[in-house]
Amino acid sequence: MQAVFDDPLLVPIRDKVEAGERLSFADGMALYRTNDILALGYLANLVRERLHGNLTYFNVNRHINPTDVCVASCRLCAFGKRVRDPKAYTMSLEEAWQRAGEGWSERVTEFHIVGGLHPELTLDWYCQLLSGLKQRFPGIHLKALTMVEIAFLARRAKVTVRETLERLRDAGMDSMPGGGAEIFNERVRRIICDHKIDGNEWIETARTAHQLGLRTNCTMLYGHLENDEDRVDHLIRLRTLQDDTHGFVTFIPLAFHPDNTALAHIPSTTGFTDIKNIAVARLMLDNIPHIKAYWVMMTPRIAQIALRFGADDIDGTIVEERIYHDAGATTNQGLRRGELLELIRRAGREPVERDTLYRPVERTETTFTVLT
Repeated sequence: MQAVFDDPLLVPIRDKVEAGERLSFADGMALYRTNDILALGYLANLVRERLHGNLTYFNVNRHINPTDVCVASCRLCAFGKRVRDPKAYTMSLEEAWQRAGEGWSERVTEFHIVGGLHPELTLDWYCQLLSGLKQRFPGIHLKALTMVEIAFLARRAKVTVRETLERLRDAGMDSMPGGGAEIFNERVRRIICDHKIDGNEWIETARTAHQLGLRTNCTMLYGHLENDEDRVDHLIRLRTLQDDTHGFVTFIPLAFHPDNTALAHIPSTTGFTDIKNIAVARLMLDNIPHIKAYWVMMTPRIAQIALRFGADDIDGTIVEERIYHDAGATTNQGLRRGELLELIRRAGREPVERDTLYRPVERTETTFTVLT
């Protein structure tokens, strides 16, 4: 029996979704413009359960931000600081290696490593950072550096993006997070992050990483100066690249936090907007396996709701998160494994601990095994 929708514009979309057909740009616009959030939830959950049933994934990970020094002056950012800022920090290699082993009582399966565009930290430094982590934590997956950081390091070293990625991969980088995509529309990008690579460069850096066998995530920052057309265009450009490379593992919609940024006059996103972006992403990105509800940004409670609106992943333990907390996030900087299990179960879903590539992790009190 077909669901009955209040918004007649969703009826042909419902028919496509139920038939497993790809949605168009016009369909994406209709999804963003509707206020029938329950219909959106129904459709997104239909796709989510078709792909993943009742399962919800999480991992035991640790974020490492080696520096907040950044040469870019993005209006959307509250994290980056100038070299001479007395509040700025840059870890030494020894500090980063030590920090990786602190603050957690359960053995992590992933280090998530991103930071600012530091004018003095070289490609060689990052290769040493990664190889040192691999030597000290040989079983840990290193998910490191955004497309923006890769392009910056390549330019500083005067080598190609491909060579940069090859060197980092050989030093121990296993995969990449998807940050820095922001929004691909150049009109908006010139205002919010004109010091970063443009949208095409982001796409081509991701393409090169995929060609080298590196899996990556992808993101979209919403809730600032973009409009519905910009969001749909962004999703379709990600979907087109995925058709070519199949290298994206997870898509993460990221809500803009305006506090402490040059765009502080913009109101924060609402739970309605956060849920809508999860649902639209699940419906439009038919070739990206996983949609993440990043609990740090949307709060654990909204993340729970998102598990019924298309999301199948709730991120991980994190331990310490700096970037979004500098922009006003009020959530905890980390959750313990047991808290994530409870969060998922209370949403009526079945939790599955995973590694970075979504292989189930079987854990005892003292060890874990990745099931292949």
